[in-house]
Order: sequence, then C-alpha cells, then structure tokens
Amino acid sequence: MLRTNLTFLSFIERFCAENDEAKITLKSFKAGYRFIEQGEKISNIYVIKDGISKCFISEENGKDFIIEFLGKGEVVGELEAIKKMDCLCNVAAISEVTAYVIPDHLFHSLISKSSEFTTILLQELSTRIIQTSTRASFQQLYTLEYALLKLLKLQADEHISISKEDMAAYLGISVRSFNRSLKQVIDKGGFDTPEFKNILQLSNMKKLLERLKQ
Repeated sequence: MLRTNLTFLSFIERFCAENDEAKITLKSFKAGYRFIEQGEKISNIYVIKDGISKCFISEENGKDFIIEFLGKGEVVGELEAIKKMDCLCNVAAISEVTAYVIPDHLFHSLISKSSEFTTILLQELSTRIIQTSTRASFQQLYTLEYALLKLLKLQADEHISISKEDMAAYLGISVRSFNRSLKQVIDKGGFDTPEFKNILQLSNMKKLLERLKQ
C-alpha cells in the first residue's frame, strides 16, 4: 500500500554528492500540492526523499482513482519520459514532500551512460508490475473490511493522516460505502489474525478511528 525504493534513493543521493555540476535540485511541496498533472508534458522526473504522495487518475466524471501511495525513493514521471508521452496520472503530496527533481535530458543521459542506474530503474518497473498484480489478487481474495484495516494500519505505522475521500478512492468505492465499511470494522473491533490481533485497541489507531467517525 505504500511503495518505497531505498536503493533508488541511495543512488540519487550518491550521484548528487559525486557530481556537483549535475543539475538535480531538491524541492519541497506542501501537502495537497500536485507536482505532476495528468495530461501535461513531462519535463522533470521526481524521486521522493521524504514524505508521502498519492498517484491517481482523474476520470471524466470527476472521480479519482488512487493507484498507489508513494514514499521514500519512489520515482514518478519516468514512464512518460521514456515514452515521450503526456502524463498518465496526477501525483500530489499527502504530507509535506521533499523530492529530487531530475531534468528529463539528464534522466535519459543516466539511462544511456550508467548501467547501475538502468538496472535499478528496471528493477523498480518490475517491482511495480508485481505489486500491481498482487493488489489485484488481494482485492479478489480479501474482504473490503480487511483492505480498510490495512489502510488504517499503514496510517498508524507511518503516523500520517489520509482523508476518507482518498481512502475510498484507493479502495475504489464511494465515501458512503467507505463509511459503512468503517462502521463494520469499528463494531467488529479487530480481526482474529496474527497481523491484526488487537490492532484496534492501539492508542494511535483509536485516534484515527475517532477522526474518521466525524
């Protein structure tokens, strides 16, 4: 549910330290800021250093579908740069996000000149395909309440706050359905599994549930 890639982040940090002339900048984005816009031309690739963002598609009917939440080391804009196409989706900060900004010409140069960079990038793309397939299987095999509880656990573990609207968009349901599922989770009080045993009794989880009930 939260993708990270510390290997990618480590490479970019090392590259910046060893190449002062490289025009890679470090920028910060406030929560809510959309630093990649669906349908626009890509000119920069971003590697997240700190914070959490969401990658989502806006449909013509005004609804959003969140593909994934992105954390440290995740790269965005790379597919559009490789294919030289308009942005497929939006990427917006959920918390304050700091990211390395790589000009597209430097990104292409790294692909052609650095076998290490190319290997890391291929591994990232392969992992993304695997995780997307896993998520599709997960949605078929497990109940909506189980997926909701995993989202709550993510927030408790990472000490972040995700809105009802974003959680509903990630689960592919309406806010009304989300509220109904949330009530079922609260009434149930937890799941009888090793991963979630007594999780709803954790103090930070209680705070999350109180906020969401409002």
